[in-house]
Amino acid sequence: MPVTLAFKSGTSISTAKTSPDSLPNDLAPDKLKAEKIKASVRAIVEHPFRYIKQVFGYSKVRYRGLAKNNNRLHLLAAFSSLLIGEKYLLA
Repeated sequence: MPVTLAFKSGTSISTAKTSPDSLPNDLAPDKLKAEKIKASVRAIVEHPFRYIKQVFGYSKVRYRGLAKNNNRLHLLAAFSSLLIGEKYLLA
């Protein structure tokens, strides 16, 4: 049973997990294949953001000026690329 978390700001987040079993049964095989391709691309694209948010602690933007935010984001993106590619660099 999904649980909805409510915050003081009025936003809410559903904690329900999506699984292939929750997709409609009448979904055509080609649409199911398209969903699988989209999910695999989404997983590849979102992986570096895990490093930026969890490893480097950049979960919230601090408004220090657009130039400083932009520079910090580029620096963290470069560091996350180094962490992801570390196994290739050491080989």
